Amino acid sequence: MKRRIVILGAAGRDFHNFNVCFRDSERDRVVAFTATQIPDIAGRRFPAELAGDHYPEGIPIVPEEQLEQLILQQAVNTVVFSYSDVSHAQVMHLASRAVAAGADFLLLGADETMLESRVPVVSVCAVRTGCGKSPVSRRVALALKEKGLRVAVVRHPMPYGDLMLERVQRFASWEDLERQHCTVEEREEYEPHIAMGTVVFAGVDYGAILERAEKEADVIVWDGGNNDTPFLRSDLEIVVADPLRAGHEVMYYPGEVNLRRAHVVVINKVDAAAESAIETVRRNVRELNPKARIIEAASRVYVDEPTQLCGSRVLVVEDGPTLTHGEMSFGAGVVAAQRYGAEMVDPRPYAVGSLREVFAKYSHIGPLLPAMGYSERQLAELEATIQRTPCELVLVATPIDLAKMIDVGRPAVRVRYEVEERGRLTIGEVISDFVHSRTAVPA
Repeated sequence: MKRRIVILGAAGRDFHNFNVCFRDSERDRVVAFTATQIPDIAGRRFPAELAGDHYPEGIPIVPEEQLEQLILQQAVNTVVFSYSDVSHAQVMHLASRAVAAGADFLLLGADETMLESRVPVVSVCAVRTGCGKSPVSRRVALALKEKGLRVAVVRHPMPYGDLMLERVQRFASWEDLERQHCTVEEREEYEPHIAMGTVVFAGVDYGAILERAEKEADVIVWDGGNNDTPFLRSDLEIVVADPLRAGHEVMYYPGEVNLRRAHVVVINKVDAAAESAIETVRRNVRELNPKARIIEAASRVYVDEPTQLCGSRVLVVEDGPTLTHGEMSFGAGVVAAQRYGAEMVDPRPYAVGSLREVFAKYSHIGPLLPAMGYSERQLAELEATIQRTPCELVLVATPIDLAKMIDVGRPAVRVRYEVEERGRLTIGEVISDFVHSRTAVPA
């Protein structure tokens, strides 16, 4: 008897799990993907050209709210959970919905969904969205390059557009980002790597993506998204934790999986967190993964022109996912505004279109603006919201130069943040140990 499957997803892990575990299976049929977290990703189809011979019409992608209806109408007997950064309680609420409707609820094992690479892999993942993983992955890539190694970054997927065009993507220049119509969220992850001269691969089909990356690299850095587990089997697993959300490392899925698997845990933001919170994270690491090496680090904030902030009325624009499903109420922009004596202007009364819905759904967000740009329409709404907000400066605390994408209508000052180790163990030392221990890696 064939299993009839619905895959719960958010346009990324769900497609990978399908490709690896179900696409060519004779005993399984995936009748639908569901979509959540990301706006405007439902209502599409996973194309037949990517789905394989068993799916000549492709696979529909529907809102997660329709789960029970799908189970009933499509005789679904298995629901596979396939996205990330969800509380343990929420995972079990979804499981309860599936089981109550008559279906099994399945979590796939980490090893079952990891691809084998012909070259060594270092993965950088996190226990939550917004831990500061991206600066750590850049530092890892730089440390490997300093050893004379060719490095390629394979990034967790963000295929929010045409899935056929996004099957295998390679980014090595600003023009590549423009040509492939990258969203704000994609640019935030790709641009800083490109600025360092590192090629980034991403897309939908990670088997094909891995083959491309292996041709250009001595070592691959897996740059994870949200708090998801790596898609590639990793020789060194580095996981970033955030003491500003102490305890979340054991409360969210699959972040706790990452914590338990980690070879190295980076406790970031120790400059901003209370010592009691840092100790909570230390204790949880020691209890769940006593063999892990621990690096403690600050998330150093830099402002391009700090003197402009003093006494100015500023609109702070922060990374979108960190504020939304990452549940942070502030980021580097707020830190910079407070440090240099700026007055923050509340954009919520001036929000346009879907941004009004974002503020309503994520009511913990304070007087700052999440840089939402998942579509051209939403990017236009972001531009309009910024222009409507009565401020003197726009303080851009996203990893990209937002003023190059939209007209902010007034001077913009950028905020950057980098990881800075505060203890004896450093990322450079970890990478040196890794390279020297791997005979397959040319030192």
